[in-house]
Amino acid sequence: MHDYSMQRLIESESLERFLGVMMPLMNESQRRHLLAAMSEMLGRGSIEELSNITGVSTVTISRGRSEIKEMELDPKARPPSEPNARIRAPGAGRKPSHEKQEGLDEVILSMLDGNIVGNPESPMTWTTLSTREISRRLKAKGFNISHVTVAKRLDAMNFSLQQNKKYMESGNPGPDRDAQFRFISQQSSLFMMFGCPVISVDAKKKELVGNYKNSGAEYRPIGEPRLVNDHDFEGELGKAVPYGIYDIGRNEGYVNVGISSDTAEFAVNSIRSWWTTMGSDAYPDAKMLMITADCGGSNGRRNRLWKTGLQRFADEVGLTIFVRHFPPGTSKWNKIEHRLFAFISKNWSGRPLENYEIIVNLIGNTTTETGLKVNCDLDPNEYVKSIKVDDEEFSRLNIVLDEWHGEWNYCISAREHS
Repeated sequence: MHDYSMQRLIESESLERFLGVMMPLMNESQRRHLLAAMSEMLGRGSIEELSNITGVSTVTISRGRSEIKEMELDPKARPPSEPNARIRAPGAGRKPSHEKQEGLDEVILSMLDGNIVGNPESPMTWTTLSTREISRRLKAKGFNISHVTVAKRLDAMNFSLQQNKKYMESGNPGPDRDAQFRFISQQSSLFMMFGCPVISVDAKKKELVGNYKNSGAEYRPIGEPRLVNDHDFEGELGKAVPYGIYDIGRNEGYVNVGISSDTAEFAVNSIRSWWTTMGSDAYPDAKMLMITADCGGSNGRRNRLWKTGLQRFADEVGLTIFVRHFPPGTSKWNKIEHRLFAFISKNWSGRPLENYEIIVNLIGNTTTETGLKVNCDLDPNEYVKSIKVDDEEFSRLNIVLDEWHGEWNYCISAREHS
């Protein structure tokens, strides 16, 4: 085969798909011999290219070529014929390339920050960067990683390859939407660099409390499904209102489960409870707090009661609070959605939320392989809707709007007491 044809075949997506399907089905010997035979067919330069695609070392492929020649001369040299025969002793062999390059996963995640999207009901996220582009950027930073290895690392970090889906952001995104994402990302990194807490906040969707059907499935004895009500009318227990706080730097969550309404007063009180139970211990010397939040709802940018509540909280604890709102229609970019809420939904999938105790326990027992820890409390307070903040009270807030989109970014400092 001509070098030009070989290069076209190696660079084609079909070859990658073929190897991606076949390699997991083979034992070590079979993989080695498949790649060796392919390198013989493809010709000069193919060993290194196949190594880049599969992650198998060039030494291993070359050894496979030598073994094939030996088998041609001596049939007794053939390896065991069982398809699942183990050749390598457990723990033997070279370490995967990502294990030999310290900090690789962290660098990949930093590249993806601001280029990822998540469905709030799924723990999976997806990136707008291609694996080849990520590989190119990694090589520019000194990492020797192929796009195939990048794909494997993304899979290990719960990223997935997604087809198009009708899940578009509503409304006009505006010319500065992406710039605001980058601003939030840069600000988050800066705050955490100086040891200041950065939290992502939002209210999870309300949940009916009682013996109602919950989406998903759970393991039960065969033929013994859990029986639930045949209707979804709100009962005497009402609805649970979970408000979450996700500590981005520590991978910790706090959920305040309300029993009444999702109001700005409830949102701020949830942040206050997080600070009292978790935040103040984790950041005893903190002088500043950064909050990322959606543009609407109880923590919306136009909500006067939200800002007034944050002012009172700042006065109580002496923190300077920096608020960064996501642009309208982009709530799914908020980290709390796919780093906390998605795993809570997964943890109680298929389980009726029969009472508040079960809800609190299920949320508090939510964990992930990456070490997520969650605390949860029940908030028995009644929160009144439609509380108004008049102009005079609002004018007393110690609030400063940023020069960059002050409607999205502002700072609230503690007021001096006379």
